Amino acid sequence: MKNYRTIRESGLNEINIKKSRFICRIQRTESEEEAVQFIEEIKKENWKANHNCSAYLIGESNHIQRASDDGEPSGTAGVPILEVLRKRNIKNVTAVVTRYFGGTKLGAGGLIRAYGQVTNETINQIGIVEKQLQQFIAVTVSYPTSGKLQNLLEESDYTIHSSDYTADVTYHCLIPVEKDGSCKEQVTEWTSGTALFNKGAKAWIEIPVED
Repeated sequence: MKNYRTIRESGLNEINIKKSRFICRIQRTESEEEAVQFIEEIKKENWKANHNCSAYLIGESNHIQRASDDGEPSGTAGVPILEVLRKRNIKNVTAVVTRYFGGTKLGAGGLIRAYGQVTNETINQIGIVEKQLQQFIAVTVSYPTSGKLQNLLEESDYTIHSSDYTADVTYHCLIPVEKDGSCKEQVTEWTSGTALFNKGAKAWIEIPVED
C-alpha cells in the first residue's frame, strides 16, 4: 500500500440532541471481517439501543465500502457516517453510531446532521495520522564527520532512529521509500564520499496530521 491516513487510535464520543443519545465508536479495521466483528461487538454491548448504525472503508482504494442504517430511515444514518470517513480521507476504519431514542423525532435532515456530526467530532477528538512506509538505512562515518552529518540529518526530512558509537559512528535512519536514492546522494555529498551505507528493512511509521 501507498502512504495513507487513518485514525490515531480507537475512540468514543457522545452528543445529545433532543434527548436522543448518539454514541460514536471508531476503530481501525484492516479487513471486512474485522469491521463486521467490531460492529457485532457494539451491537451486543448495546442491545437495548434503538439503532446501531455503521459504515466502514477498507483497502488502499477504498474498494470495500459498506453502510447500514440499522432501522433508521433509508440514507439518514449509515451514508452520512460513510461520507464523513470519505471526506476526512481516512482508510481501514469502521465507525458505529449507537442511538438511544429520546422521544422526539428529528426528521430526515436532523438525523443526517446528527450522525454526521457525532462521527466528525469523534475523529476530531481522537486525531488522524498518516502511515508512511519508510526504509531503514544505516549510515556509518568517522567521528570527525559525525557532528556535521548529524546536524544535517536532523534538519532534513530524514529521521535518526538510533545511533551506535564504536570505532566509527553509525546513524540508523528512517527514510521515505521514495527518497532512498536522493538520500544516498545527499549524504555522499555531505560526507565527501566517505559514508558507508547499509540498507535494512522497511517499516510503517505514523505521523500526526493537522487536519
